[in-house]
Parts: sequence; C-alpha cells; structure tokens
Amino acid sequence: MTPDAITLSVIEAGLQQVCDEMDLAFSRAAFSPVIAEANDRSDGIYSADDGSLIAQGLGGLPVFVGVMQYSTGKLIEMIRDGKCLPPEPGDVYIVNDPYLGGTHLMDVRFARPVWRGGRIWCWLSNTGHWPDIGGAVPGGFSASATAVEQEGLRLPPVKLFKKGAMDPEIYAIITSNIRVADQRIGDIRAQAAALEVGEERLCALLDRYGDATVEAAIAELRRRAAEQMRARIAPIPDGTYRGKAFVDSDGVVDAPLEIALAVEKQGDRLSFDFAGSSPPCAGPMNSVLATTLSSVYLAMRHIFPDVPLSAGAFEPLIVKRPEGTFLDAAYPRPVSGCAAEVSQRIAEAVFAALVEAVPEAVTAAPAGTSGNFGLGGFDPERRRGFVMYQLSGGGYGGNAGHDGLTNGCSTIGISKSPPVEIMEQNFPVLYRRYALREGSGGAGKHRGGFGLEYEIELLRGDARASFVMDHGRVGPQGALGGADGAVNTVTVWRDGEAHVPPHLSKEQDIPMKACDRVEVGTPGGGGYGEPFAREPGKVADDVRLGYYTREAARRLFGVALAQDGSVDAVATARLRAGRPGG
Repeated sequence: MTPDAITLSVIEAGLQQVCDEMDLAFSRAAFSPVIAEANDRSDGIYSADDGSLIAQGLGGLPVFVGVMQYSTGKLIEMIRDGKCLPPEPGDVYIVNDPYLGGTHLMDVRFARPVWRGGRIWCWLSNTGHWPDIGGAVPGGFSASATAVEQEGLRLPPVKLFKKGAMDPEIYAIITSNIRVADQRIGDIRAQAAALEVGEERLCALLDRYGDATVEAAIAELRRRAAEQMRARIAPIPDGTYRGKAFVDSDGVVDAPLEIALAVEKQGDRLSFDFAGSSPPCAGPMNSVLATTLSSVYLAMRHIFPDVPLSAGAFEPLIVKRPEGTFLDAAYPRPVSGCAAEVSQRIAEAVFAALVEAVPEAVTAAPAGTSGNFGLGGFDPERRRGFVMYQLSGGGYGGNAGHDGLTNGCSTIGISKSPPVEIMEQNFPVLYRRYALREGSGGAGKHRGGFGLEYEIELLRGDARASFVMDHGRVGPQGALGGADGAVNTVTVWRDGEAHVPPHLSKEQDIPMKACDRVEVGTPGGGGYGEPFAREPGKVADDVRLGYYTREAARRLFGVALAQDGSVDAVATARLRAGRPGG
C-alpha cells in the first residue's frame, strides 16, 4: 500500500538526511584536505536487488550519482556469480576499478550491506577522492599514461573490513603501493565510519516506520521521479538535436578529441547517441561507460534540477552505448581524466544540443574543468613526503535569466577549492596570488561568469608538478549568439623562465625546486545571447568593477563610456547600429 502524502514526504526527507549525515561524517573525520575541505566525496543508499539509486547526499558530487549506481550493481552481480566473497554483517567492500563502474583510480568506493531480518535490505556506498593511489605521478593525474597500470593501484571488489574488523593484509597491499601511505588510515577510517553512521540512522528510520512502509515509499518515490522527468521532457518538440564538444588533446597525441552527440526526442523520452565521436585514444582521456552514463544524467540534472534524485529520474533517458569511441573505454585504456575532464565535455555537448530546444532551462557552457594540479615531493623541514592536490573553480555560463556565476565549482560536482590557509599549513607552498580572473567571462546578453587565477610558489625541497586540465585550446561555448569564455592557461616558472605545457593544459613530471612557481588561469563561462543586446548600464557596472576594460566594453558589447564612467548613449547607439542584438 502506498503511504499517504505526509508519510511519503517524511520518509523521503529521512532518507535524504541519512545520506547527508554520511557526507558530514565523512568530511569531518577525513584527514586529506581534498575530502575534509574540498568535499570531493559522495554517499548514498542503493537497492539490494540491482544497486539502483534510492537516495544520495545533497553535498555529494553529481557525477557519482550514476557511477555509484553502476558500481553497486556490478558488485551485486559479481557476488551472485560467485566472483566475490558473499557478504556478512559488518563487511565493507573496497573497489576503484574503472571498468567495473568507476571513474579514475583516485575515486575509491566503499560498499556496506545493511541487514534486516537475515537478509540484505539495501547497500550503503560512498566514494572518496584519495590524494594518491600510486602509479607514475604523485596524485594519480597522469597526463601521458598509455595504460591503466601506469595510473596507479587498481582494486577489484574485495573485503577491506570483515565483520567490522579491517583486514590487515588487504590494508598492507594498499599502503605498499601508494605514496604518503601513513596518512591514508585517516581517510579509510572516516570513509568506513560514514557508512556505519548511515546504517545506524537508516535502521532508526526503518524501526520507526517499518520496513514494508519504507519499501513502499521508495517504490513510489522512484515512480514519481520518472513521471516528473517525463513531464519535463514532454513539452520539448519532437526531433533530433545535435551538439558537439572537444577535449583539447589526450595528453599523448596533440590533437583534439571530438564528442559528437545527437539527442532524439520522442514523446516523453530522450535518446542520446554519441556515434561519430573520436575513437579510443592513446592517452588518459578515455571515459569508461559508467562515467559516460553519469555525465548525461548530471547534465539533465543541471537542466531540470527540480526532478527528485532517484533511479526513476534516469528511466526516460536512454543512452546508446558509444562502442568504438573514447567514451566507452575498456581495459587497459588509461582513464585518469575521464571523471574530472571528459565528463564535463559530455555535459557540455548535452547543453549545446538542447539549448535550442529548451533555451529557458539550458545555460551556455561552464568552465568545464576541475583544474587538476598535483604536486608531489619531499619537505626537508618536516622530513616527510607530500602529495598536494589542487582543484579549482571557473565561470558558469550565462543563461536566460542572468549572468553566469563567478568562480563556481566544476560541472560534475559541488567540490570547492580547499582554503589557501589549509593548503599552506599542510604543504611547503605559498599562494602568491588567488584572485578573480577579470575579462574571462564570454560576452553575451547575459555574460559568462569569471574564472580564477592563482599563483603558487614552492618554498622548499624538490617536487614534481602534473596537470590534467582542459579548455586550453578553445574556451567554453557561448549559446544563442554569445561568445566563448576565456581558455584555461598554465605557466610554470623555473629559474625565472616560463614553461607552457606543449598540450596547453596537460603535462606531467615537471621538475620544480624552491622558488619555482605555477600560474593557472581557469576558464570563464560562455556568454548567453547576442553581446550587443546586453543592457549598457550593466556593461558600465562591469567596467566600474574592473571586470572589463573600456576598450573591451566597446569591442565586445558595443558600449561607449564617457569619462565619468556613464554610458555615452549617442556613441553607443552608433556602435550598435546594424549589429546583431542592437
């Protein structure tokens, strides 16, 4: 029997609260800044039958929505097929194999069964970005790997915790293959503790309302999520909509990779076809199937954010398997850039395809890169090794209602850059600059948001720097006549000489020593609508705030300013005469 509306609402909120508390417990107990400060993690509840998503924490990364569902389903399948040891109460499996429903190797998943009445009622799972997983490059973001083994330690589903106790042999294997291994125990304990908190809170909810009532509520919530997604899709005119996006290069071959997408809308369903995209690549910009699926789901979450987060929301979205392309990687293709970079290009292709169909709901392209910068070395003052991971935000695309957000998080998640003070306390670096990147937002009726620029100096010791970023060749796409945002830039200063990576935003193992510096400028978002249609007063405000120069206001927006900063109406009318949007 379907619960009444009030009970249904309370249970929905209760399930959400369980996931939110897991997120909070994970971040507050974690050791690494990338989890504790940047919140690069996610927690959720998944079906015991097939691993389908029941609920996920609001503070978790959207890209993990489809990935963790896929991964949990694979684990259940392997247990049923006898390829994994069967679970017992208190067990926790660990897995990071990309080809079994993962992303890159640094995203490590834990899964714990919740038992009720002698049977598994559901699975709790979480993912945390570990700052190192071994491999050729400190931090794991290899820019030029040609096989997954070069990227780090790959773990199939194995029991790290057995009946509540950590297996010392599995733990020893892990710590023997990663850098700064003595620091990982804090993240491992935090990740396991989050699942323990989740089980405690979930069981309290089940005890209060009854297992059968909660099961009925979950089924109804899934049905309603599917119904709401179909209702959002139905008004879109039937037809085929096309979009493209490009990855700068794969880090090995200096040529762009194309994502070609055709979205077919029929009735209340959308079908996504990536046929015609580039073939599998030599470098680490391949995407595994789970990440490709999740990228489509997260793009649709951006477009229709009010649809509840449940497996039902994905039912009207049909993604054809992109066989023969770099979006369906198989072993041993390297994949370190799939979740952090390629996933965002996939989302950008979805935005580009659907902006004509639903212009009021789709934005111009956001910065679309996580800005992955890894720095690993030895700190002589503390007499220990270190691995620093910096992720950074960029501009969001303009949209039908307003300008894009400045220095927002990446498309794939809500992770934020770790505070400068925390990074300087933990690593031998000094942030010489951390500022808004003026002028980086694409011009438009509603301009793109601005990116970030920062400069980091290595204070002591020797280190190696690696970058896996994107949008260094072409900036984020403008929409409906809007201009592209500024490209990503990377410069490494060594002995006073500037070094720019040959692949613009990708390179690994750049040697650095004390006083060497890294400068990064992240992309601005694309502009939305014709730039000459922007209100002159808004352009004048942007110039007054230092976002654009007077010359840029004239060139990009067709707005002339008087000496006092006010709009010169006559000169502006003359500039805009005969131009689009004028």
